[in-house]
Amino acid sequence: MEFVILGRTNLLVSRTAFGAMSLDCKEIEAFGEEADEKACAIVRQAYESGMNFFDTSRSSPVCEKRLGAALHGIRHNVMLATKTAQSSPQEIRQDLHESLLALESDYVDLYQLENPKVLPQKDGRDGIYNCLLKLQSQKLIRHFGIATDDVDIAREAVLSGLYETVQFPFNVLTDDAAIQLVTLCKEHDVGCIAMQPLCGGVLSNIPLAFGFLHQFEHVVPVWGVHTQEELGQVLYFEAHPPVIDEQFTAEVERVRQFFN
Repeated sequence: MEFVILGRTNLLVSRTAFGAMSLDCKEIEAFGEEADEKACAIVRQAYESGMNFFDTSRSSPVCEKRLGAALHGIRHNVMLATKTAQSSPQEIRQDLHESLLALESDYVDLYQLENPKVLPQKDGRDGIYNCLLKLQSQKLIRHFGIATDDVDIAREAVLSGLYETVQFPFNVLTDDAAIQLVTLCKEHDVGCIAMQPLCGGVLSNIPLAFGFLHQFEHVVPVWGVHTQEELGQVLYFEAHPPVIDEQFTAEVERVRQFFN
């Protein structure tokens, strides 16, 4: 398993990260009463294979709870990230309290604002940024950033110097603006987390998706797997990255043209 420092957070995370937002997917729910156990098995397989970065969100309480249960006893060995979509300090504090209970943890390593309509500023009237600083000083969160699908807000977050990480959709099908954002993150030492590496299920070619993202050494894709078999594929290509040659580049271009 390869590891990378996540921007200026100094968090050493696996370059292949686990997206826990899929722990309530239909494939897992199909196990009925055994769904919790199946979710735990997938998380443990990821952990035992070397993944140490797990990402989730308060927007899916079931996923948070299943992730927390699966990491019981090994929490101190992993980097845990979650998000809040709330828009006031009071609501954010309540969200974090509920997240910590669900995750069975006293803190989160990375806390991200999820899809804010505007970027909170230091000493802003909404009080959100200063709330994050307070939570950090209380050691309830270690680092904080932004998760957004708005490239303009993501770019603003990077250039502001206020946020340590930016998480946004980045995959073989995203446009040049996303690639420029990835470059900007590197230039400003901002942790770059790629969500939707399979473009929300549009892509099924895991080696192509993995190989494309693997070219960007500072990018940490969050893989939302649905089955142990799918996780096995991701882990295989983590250990055996696809060769980036003319044939690979041509296939990337063919897929981009087909979908775009």
